[in-house]
Amino acid sequence: MKKGIAIIVALAILVLAAIGVVYWTHPGPLPVRSGEAAAPNAATQVIARGEYLARAGDCVACHTPPNGKAFAGGRPMPTPFGALYAPNITPDDETGIGKWTPDDFYRMMHTGVSRDGTLLYPAMPFASYTKVTRADSDAIYAYLMSVTPAKQQNRPHELKFPFNNRDLLLGWRTLYFREGEYAADPKQSAEWNRGAYLVQGLGHCAMCHTAINALGGSSEAKAFEGGMIPNQNWYAPSLTSNREAGLGNWELQDIADLLQVGVSHRGTTYGPMAEVVYDSLQYLSDADVKAVGVYLKTLPQKEAQAPVTNEARLVQPGVMETGRKVYEAQCATCHGAQGKGNGTAFPPLAGNQSITMSSPVNAIRMVLNGGYAPGTRKNPRPHGMPPFSHLLNDDEVAAVVTYIRVAWENTGTPVTPAQANDLRKLLPE
Repeated sequence: MKKGIAIIVALAILVLAAIGVVYWTHPGPLPVRSGEAAAPNAATQVIARGEYLARAGDCVACHTPPNGKAFAGGRPMPTPFGALYAPNITPDDETGIGKWTPDDFYRMMHTGVSRDGTLLYPAMPFASYTKVTRADSDAIYAYLMSVTPAKQQNRPHELKFPFNNRDLLLGWRTLYFREGEYAADPKQSAEWNRGAYLVQGLGHCAMCHTAINALGGSSEAKAFEGGMIPNQNWYAPSLTSNREAGLGNWELQDIADLLQVGVSHRGTTYGPMAEVVYDSLQYLSDADVKAVGVYLKTLPQKEAQAPVTNEARLVQPGVMETGRKVYEAQCATCHGAQGKGNGTAFPPLAGNQSITMSSPVNAIRMVLNGGYAPGTRKNPRPHGMPPFSHLLNDDEVAAVVTYIRVAWENTGTPVTPAQANDLRKLLPE
C-alpha cells in the first residue's frame, strides 16, 4: 500500500515538473494576477497603434458617411471638377480592401496607385501620405483589417469632362507630386521632427492651408500660406503669417489647446477645422500635439502683404454706427463691450487675428451661420454661437463684421453687403 502511494506521489511530482517545464518554455501568455490586466500581445499593440495613426490621418472624415458604417465609403466629396466618392476601406473581400496585402496598401499610400494600378485622384492626400513610414503604413493596414467588414459597393465618381479621364493625372503628378518618405532633419530635435512628420505627412495640413490653383494643385513654395478651401467656402488662414494664424508668437499651450481641445485663450476652432479637431486631433497624445506646435512655431514667416493699419477712417460713419448698434444688441453680452471676450467660452474679438485677416469670409460666415466649437474629451460641452442670418439683413451683417474688424484698433478692412449676400446664398434652404 505504501509502495503504491509512493508511486502515485512520484508520478504527481513528475507531472508537476512537466507542467513547470511547459510553463517556462512555452511562449503562451503569462498568468494574470488578481486585479491586473493582461499585457497586450504584439498584434494587439500594432492594431492599437494603427488606430492612433488612422486618427492622426483623419481617415474617418472622408471614408465614413454621416450615419453610415465606419470606413464603408460613399461619402461625397465636392470639388470644382465634380463629385468624388470615397471608397470602402473595410476588410470586405468583394467591395473593400479585404484582399489587399500590406505591400498593396503601402504602395497606395506611398505612390497614389491603387492595387489594380489605377491612379488615385489627389483628393486622397497621397502627396502627403507618401511621407508616412512603412512601419506606420503597416500599422494602419493592420488596424483597418481589424474593423468590421462592410459589404458596400463603391460609388463611381461624377467628374466633368475632361477630368473624368484619369490619364490626365499623369500630368498632375508630374507637376505636383514628389514621392518619398519623410527624412528627419539632423539639425533639429526629435520633437521638432516628430511634429514635422505629423504636419507634413498624416496630418496633410498643407492641403487646406495652401492655396489651390485651377488644376487642383498647389505650389510647394507657397506651402501653408493660406487660401480658400474649394467648395467649402471657408478660408484656411496662413500658418506662416503672424497676422493671420501664424503661431510664432503663441504659447505652446495655447497651440496645444486649440488643436486638441478646440478652444484656447487665443481663439476657437469652427467650420472645417472644428471637424478636424473632432475627428482627429483631439485623440493625439499631449506629446504629439506639443511636437506639432513646436514645428508650427518654426515655419518661416512669409508676409504676403504689407502691414495693415487700422482702416476705421475708411468706414462711413453711418455704417460704423449701424455696426456698433448691432454689436451691442447681439454680441456684447458674450464678447464684451470692448470685444475682450470671456475666457475660452467666448473668444475675444479685439486683437483676434482670425477677425482681421485679409479675407473676411470666416467672420461673415460665423455671423450668418453661427457655429460650435467641437465637443472633445477635454471640452465635452462647448459653448456655441447662434446664427443671425434670420435676424440681420446684408447691410447689417456687413456693418457688424466691419465694426468688429476695425473697432478697438483692429487692423481689418471694411466688408460690403455684396460680400455678405454672396455667402448668404450658400446657406441651406
